[in-house]
Amino acid sequence: MDTADILQLVDEVVRAKTGKRLNDLQRGIIDGILKRQKYSDIANIYGCTPGHAKDVGYKLLQLLSDAFGEAVDKGNLESVLERQLNLNINFGDRNNNTHFGHSNTINYINGCSELPNATPDKSQPPTPDYHDGTNQVKIEMIGKLRQLGLKDEQIAEVLGLALEVVKQMD
Repeated sequence: MDTADILQLVDEVVRAKTGKRLNDLQRGIIDGILKRQKYSDIANIYGCTPGHAKDVGYKLLQLLSDAFGEAVDKGNLESVLERQLNLNINFGDRNNNTHFGHSNTINYINGCSELPNATPDKSQPPTPDYHDGTNQVKIEMIGKLRQLGLKDEQIAEVLGLALEVVKQMD
């Protein structure tokens, strides 16, 4: 995954948390951290003081910590983003198992207005046990997807869970 894709992901996370998009300095900080640059080098590029760049970087990393539910700092940003991108949840092609660093695309969630029919399809097999290991990961992701602004219907579709199961999770 290249820097543009990473910046797109971080921009969407920040927008979901704050309602605002990344500004140029914030984008430069993420890019600089991934390139192992110092805040003073980033500040020189963006025409601000190193202290200002460090303050903005600290606030941005705290926001990402809140969004991802784990501590994020300069030293672990890349690994945190890798984990977030490899959560065994595929938002696009269900047969695509892309890994961090090996693709130039980022899968996406289709937020169209057409939602899946909530009426159970009698021709489908019965609902599986959602407490086995595979589905437990999906259950744990419900809260994170809600934090990103997805509705229960969208979460159910993305995770392949029954809508009733998603609605039961708090």
